[in-house]
Amino acid sequence: MTKRIALATSADHAELHAHDLPLVDALRAAGLDPVAEVWTDPSVDWSAYDGVLLRSVWDYHLRYDEFTEWLALVDKGGVPVFNDSGLVRWNGDKRYLLELRERGVAIVPSQIAAGACLREVVGGLDGQQIVIKPTVSATARHTVRGVAGSPELTQAIDELPDIVYLVQPFLPEIQTDGEWSLMFIDGEFTHAVVKRPAAGDYRVQEEYGGHATVTEPSPAILDSAQAALQAAGRTPVYARIDGVVVNGRFLLMELELIEPYLYLPQSPEATHKLATTVATRL
Repeated sequence: MTKRIALATSADHAELHAHDLPLVDALRAAGLDPVAEVWTDPSVDWSAYDGVLLRSVWDYHLRYDEFTEWLALVDKGGVPVFNDSGLVRWNGDKRYLLELRERGVAIVPSQIAAGACLREVVGGLDGQQIVIKPTVSATARHTVRGVAGSPELTQAIDELPDIVYLVQPFLPEIQTDGEWSLMFIDGEFTHAVVKRPAAGDYRVQEEYGGHATVTEPSPAILDSAQAALQAAGRTPVYARIDGVVVNGRFLLMELELIEPYLYLPQSPEATHKLATTVATRL
């Protein structure tokens, strides 16, 4: 019998995001029956599927508690999730970066701050250009940048919700050299892009005018990305390693294992490999 796989997506992309459409054909070619299902739809019987592949669940960070409850529901039904639900839970909160640092991975310098501690941490960085972002977030939501101690940043902090944040130095290399994204399927490197922000901005996401260019990484960048992936433990079906090169050293910004844009239209080979990997693991 043909195995059925649910492609978990959000209500905003009920028919999947356009960049995932090539994957549908590749999954069919691999002998699977892929069906897009909205993860928040209570009528979906997830136990009717042989597996669930997380794709366009780009709203998980907006309803994170509900998302983890949904993962538990799928787990209870004995349905495998890709990536593995344990890895997904670990990856959902950016505090995992500090764990990776303890495992020897070079990360962008980061401090954790919650509630009133945010002002205390920022106060200790007076005069420095910094970035503040929630530990559970995506697409630069509730992310602010500015000079610590400035009236502008102080006001921006006052308007932030009372949640847990990462506080990091602003890295001008993102504007001058760009941010790397390296894609891995089943632990193997497939392709990479360099993302650059629009002039005058620092956010590399397309929503803010950023753009990406397919680029071959140097051996040093590739080795650093592979080391970060290996430090996560179990080999994920797919991963995107985001980082920036500072003084010749690749610093990890994020290890994306949940719903990353994998630039599949730019790499038919990676699309095919992802489909065959999922089919093999079912």
